[in-house]
Amino acid sequence: MTTLQTAFAKAKADGRAALVGYLPAGFPTKDGAIAAATAMVEAGCDVIEIGLPYSDPLMDGPTIQDAVHRALSNGTRIADVLRTVEGVAKTGAATLVMTYWNPIDRYGAERFARDLAGAGGTGTITPDLTPEESGLWRQASAEAGIDTVFLVAPSSTDERIEAVADCCTGFVYAASLMGVTGARESISSGAKGLVERTRAHTDLPVCVGLGVGTGKQAAEVAGYADGVIVGSAFIRRLLDAPDEASGLAAVRELGAELAAGVRA
Repeated sequence: MTTLQTAFAKAKADGRAALVGYLPAGFPTKDGAIAAATAMVEAGCDVIEIGLPYSDPLMDGPTIQDAVHRALSNGTRIADVLRTVEGVAKTGAATLVMTYWNPIDRYGAERFARDLAGAGGTGTITPDLTPEESGLWRQASAEAGIDTVFLVAPSSTDERIEAVADCCTGFVYAASLMGVTGARESISSGAKGLVERTRAHTDLPVCVGLGVGTGKQAAEVAGYADGVIVGSAFIRRLLDAPDEASGLAAVRELGAELAAGVRA
């Protein structure tokens, strides 16, 4: 199994940032999600985040909300998420689950951590779980041998960044802007400063997400971050495709553009 540590170490040895792709399980179909994530890896993604579809995705923009709605309409459940992780992990990419806390809490923290590890998952990103409330999850994750990733934002104080970084074991997710997910025409000017402030409190990789959608933007972020996270842009390619084959081709095309960007 490829761990986050080995994925980031390989990218660093290559003199570049890692490329991290996001896609919800169950979208565009249950099997289609595995095929699309596999295409992302083949195009150059080092790490894949599999989203756990949730009925109230408050932090997600319209593109991801649309994909999540379709995934839920397809009947996607946690068992399907784990099967997706298993399928993607077989590609050799480090594979995480990005999820709100409530589904883990209802499933059972220890059980979820154990089942995710059993599926080949290497960790989780829990955007709405605060450091103060993360003890149970961090303990369950440590016992299962999976990493924990939490978020810092431009509004985070240095004290808050330190508290969040102390809870992370895989990498620190630096949200480039305040607001919901979605590709944008330009990257927030505060993203570089946020990375610098975060690095003052941790030796872990710092990855930037929210807003990246082109190779040029990926190259810009790769100039100061350890990882570049792309989600909505991949999803938009699938949403706009007339059929699954065209969607996979579009995902590969974007993946290759982004992979070239982080290597620029």
